[in-house]
Amino acid sequence: MSITLARTRAVYDLADVQGALERSKGRSPELEAFYERMLDHGGERFVTTPSSSSALAPLAEECPNFDEVLGDLTRYLGLAHAGDGGFNVMPILLLGDPGVGKTHFARRLAKAMQTDCELISMNALSAGFVITGSSASWKGAKCGKVAERLVRGQFANPVVVLDEVEKASGSAQSDPLAALYQLLEPETARVFRDEYIDIEIDASQIFWVLTANRTDGIPAPLLNRMAVYEVPAPTPDQAAGIAQRIYGALLRELNLGRFAARLDDAAIDKLAAVAPREMRKTLLDSLGYAVAAGRAAVRADDIRLKPAPGKGRIGF
Repeated sequence: MSITLARTRAVYDLADVQGALERSKGRSPELEAFYERMLDHGGERFVTTPSSSSALAPLAEECPNFDEVLGDLTRYLGLAHAGDGGFNVMPILLLGDPGVGKTHFARRLAKAMQTDCELISMNALSAGFVITGSSASWKGAKCGKVAERLVRGQFANPVVVLDEVEKASGSAQSDPLAALYQLLEPETARVFRDEYIDIEIDASQIFWVLTANRTDGIPAPLLNRMAVYEVPAPTPDQAAGIAQRIYGALLRELNLGRFAARLDDAAIDKLAAVAPREMRKTLLDSLGYAVAAGRAAVRADDIRLKPAPGKGRIGF
């Protein structure tokens, strides 16, 4: 059994916040309220570290095709324990086809670390202010996602997921990736300034996970700031394990104790055509078809595959 160790770290200076609050009097009620919230919450946040590598074991079961990144994370966790310096590794970029489980893995990693998870979808992001905030002088200005998570959350080391990062679009005047040059470097992330609150925030403990289908569109200087992992689709054996695990979880969730405890080989073979992120819905539908037919077991013909419009089936 693994417990989570936690220490505290200041993510902003309360004296800086108090000074900014005094300077903002009469200019922006919303900004004043945000500064007051920062004072109320205090500047200290938890930094979590799993007490042993067993905390990552559930990820190995749920996401067996992530063995390379999990191997590295397990070693880095061992280094954190050996040096007592915290589990803070370089940003990671997960590359792989749609549906292999990249976003699910990032969410489960946050759960294993007992910290928050902030998901930022980059496929429609055309301006950096979503990450860095917008100037308080603008109409409708607000805090960016990074500062918001650190101010409102309990942790200095949330997992921040930038999903489909290669699809972010912008211009020379408004590059949605520009802020990452600072945020992905621990030294400069310690003095990150959100444009809205304009106070130094220590964002150096954030665990960055970026996902992409390919590296096209990601500038080389950003790639150099990350550990890049190619995530393959699960092998047939791995797919079988994923299917059995999700099936068992659904039986417990739906209290279907009368159903067969395991899927038969024919059903497993058919599920090999289902991407991991579609597996739960496919099995839920299959259980519904079995119940409608008056059976207490899922058969291969209950597994009805629905290819995405305009695409063939996703195989392993």
